[in-house]
Amino acid sequence: MPDLSYHLWYLITGLGGPALTLPLAIAIALWLALGYSWRMAAGWLLLLGMAIGVVTVTKLAFLGWGVGVRELDFTGLSGHAMLSTAVYPVALFLMLLPARSKFRLVGVLFGLAAGIAVGMSRVVLSAHSPSEAITGCIVGAVTALLFVRWSWDAEPGRLSAVPVAVSLMMLTVGLHGVHVPTQRWVTHIALKVSGHDRPFIRARWKAGRYDSPSAAPLSQTQNTLAPPVILNNGNV
Repeated sequence: MPDLSYHLWYLITGLGGPALTLPLAIAIALWLALGYSWRMAAGWLLLLGMAIGVVTVTKLAFLGWGVGVRELDFTGLSGHAMLSTAVYPVALFLMLLPARSKFRLVGVLFGLAAGIAVGMSRVVLSAHSPSEAITGCIVGAVTALLFVRWSWDAEPGRLSAVPVAVSLMMLTVGLHGVHVPTQRWVTHIALKVSGHDRPFIRARWKAGRYDSPSAAPLSQTQNTLAPPVILNNGNV
């Protein structure tokens, strides 16, 4: 890993937060609909939604049922890594869509590098294991590259690159560091669906100290939701 200060790693990891990347994804869809077609916008949201679904399912499976891979220290894909690796290449592709192909390619590669940097930050900050960050980056990269390949030859409409770039950069600056409790929401859903009174936690799961949290009445589950939301496997 590059020898960077923790402050810088925190700045990098903030680029992958859902409070930033999801508004960026919606802004991308709006610009696609305005300057190109609603079909492109819907395709982008569909691909991203599928990737988010994959991340969510892996997290629910671990938190609710302890489904993971101990040998790889895998408890679910990194949402930060997936979102950043999916969103930033597409954002730069959209900005550079009216430009020559080589500039578009450079933009996509730069976006992928930014997403990989976010994935690395999740490992450095002990929010995720390497396997979780790598798989998150892979799913995000596949999502971005599928959309870019599909949209590569799109004919630009009346959309100028300047307002697109300015709006996306303003969102990035304005929402960087904003936090939403996605891990709490996913944990809440996992406990509701599994019927368990507490989620699986990485350290105890790796040590094999328990295999199935005990079930509890719904009222008791509701009363015990607050304490477990700070987990060793970090945020999204």
